[in-house]
Amino acid sequence: MFEWIYSPEAWAALVTLTALEIVLGIDNIIFIAILVDRLPPEQRKKARLFGLALAMLSRIALLFSLAWLASLTTPWITLFGHEFSGRDAVLIGGGLFLLFKATTEIQSNVEGDDEEASLAQKAGYGFLVTIIQIGIIDIVFSLDSVITAVGMANDIEVMVIAIVIAVLFMMAASGSISDFISRNPTLKILALSFLILIGVALIGEGFDMHIPKAYIYFAMAFSVGVELLNTRRRRNLERLRAERRAAQAQQQVGGE
Repeated sequence: MFEWIYSPEAWAALVTLTALEIVLGIDNIIFIAILVDRLPPEQRKKARLFGLALAMLSRIALLFSLAWLASLTTPWITLFGHEFSGRDAVLIGGGLFLLFKATTEIQSNVEGDDEEASLAQKAGYGFLVTIIQIGIIDIVFSLDSVITAVGMANDIEVMVIAIVIAVLFMMAASGSISDFISRNPTLKILALSFLILIGVALIGEGFDMHIPKAYIYFAMAFSVGVELLNTRRRRNLERLRAERRAAQAQQQVGGE
């Protein structure tokens, strides 16, 4: 069971797979951060950790169900000359869910409509609804993650360890990412736009149209970099205006 410990190839696979799992988990963290932002502040950390723990358990459960996972690639139905498998159905369904959720969140943020969140919190089921939504999308992201793991490592122990390390890293970073997105409304809109791109990519995968995620990550990183520069510019302008107003006030006081 532990023979892989003495294999340099297994250790190389563990390091590489852990890094890839962290990268693949970025979209998961962003989705969770946006969902928990609608919860009361005292529930957000609990929801983030619970959601990431659920993601870890989903991925490990899929690893130990490789026979069932393999059956998902078997064609279920043929439409318009294209064969659709269970995996395709999960990816298309998850992509549509992401498109719907990201679009409604963008509309809510642009129009400033928090009525839905307020009603959910007052009714007492906001936390449960959030966890259910996280669980739904975790299944989709877990499928992608597990397929990557199976393709890169031969030992299931290596796969499990890589997933656990990656999720622990995401748990440690999720708080900072969530707070950063919450403090910057424009970045939140960018993150939601990023989720729309991921949703389109998932739907494309379901139709056998592969869209490299590296392109999406690069576009998002570039957009975030530009927005950070704009944010810094706005802060500098506000500081300069404040200094000018203070100087004018002092001049007025001195003139009197």
